[in-house]
Amino acid sequence: MSLALSTLIYEWRRYLAAVIALAFSGLLILAEVGMFVGIGKSYTATIDRSPADIIVTAPKSESLMEGDSSLPRRVMPLLYLNPEVVQVGDLAGAGAQFRNIPKANQKVKVSGVQLMAVDLQPGAVTWPTDYGQDIRLALSEPFSVVMDETALKTLGVKLGDKAILNGHLVTIRAVLHNYANINQPILILSRDTLTLLREPDPQRSGALMVRIRHPEQSILVRDQLNAMGKGQFRAWTRNELARANDNALMKDQTIGVMMNFTIILGFCIGVGITWQTLRGAILANIKEFASLRALGVSVGSLRRIVLELAFWVGVVGLMATAVFVWGVAALGRAGGVPMSFPLSYIVEAIALLMFIALGSGMLSLGILKKSQPADLLR
Repeated sequence: MSLALSTLIYEWRRYLAAVIALAFSGLLILAEVGMFVGIGKSYTATIDRSPADIIVTAPKSESLMEGDSSLPRRVMPLLYLNPEVVQVGDLAGAGAQFRNIPKANQKVKVSGVQLMAVDLQPGAVTWPTDYGQDIRLALSEPFSVVMDETALKTLGVKLGDKAILNGHLVTIRAVLHNYANINQPILILSRDTLTLLREPDPQRSGALMVRIRHPEQSILVRDQLNAMGKGQFRAWTRNELARANDNALMKDQTIGVMMNFTIILGFCIGVGITWQTLRGAILANIKEFASLRALGVSVGSLRRIVLELAFWVGVVGLMATAVFVWGVAALGRAGGVPMSFPLSYIVEAIALLMFIALGSGMLSLGILKKSQPADLLR
């Protein structure tokens, strides 16, 4: 075991403030990222969890978060010209007004909701892979809807209740899990029920979900479809579109300002407290450093010890960050707040925290000038 690591373990109380500061900085950044990305993931959950291999949107779409992704219906049969395409389904949905039917001592709640239609046929490309047979049976009855458990309180209903949806009487037949949306409740219904609620546009369709014969060739088929379309549409792999949705959400001007402020705040807190903590701990052990110099240890070696100590403080801070983030994510799930942590943002947060730790260690190197062997004689 190295001297730096053994020092951290033996005198952990001296470095606790630095560890907590790093963990708080990481939590501040990742919790905000997790919340914003989770909001976007909840909106696109039926797509992210579908069996589709390729999603087709409007030609100028940069994501599902930006602009209109609808397409002319004539595009759908064109996709079958590619021999790899075995199934195509359109993503049908609409906005609607929902009103509960209050019982005794219950208030009337009117809310805007987002409708998402699925096809009930086994193996349908629009059917999310985590839906069970109970959901299929629930939606098979006309004017039946299902929703996430977190939307029940928001809309003032419970399982089995009836409500008014765009002037039609509907029934909540089942409850979903992990489809929370704090922005606007999402109601899932069958395509037939959606048709009964509103007349579909005969000329336009939503984004198209495509299943191919060999999913491992999704990138090749995507390129073939884009070349065949000649600018009429844009094909994405499902993972590619998911990343584009995440990036589009984080590029939002308001979210961007909030994220930049959070990163700057976390950086300042992390550097300030970690630097002062390391500096104070080294100053408290300055006689030990002076003893090492008296024994012939070079100043360069002492600097490496300090930097290694800062490195291990960063590692422990990352471990504490993981625990804190896990706890916040658990609280979010319990409170109906969806959270998601893309790997790229986790890697960036790790790099930032290690930079803070090592940078604080470098700022603390100046204190080694006081480790003069002659001071031991005083």
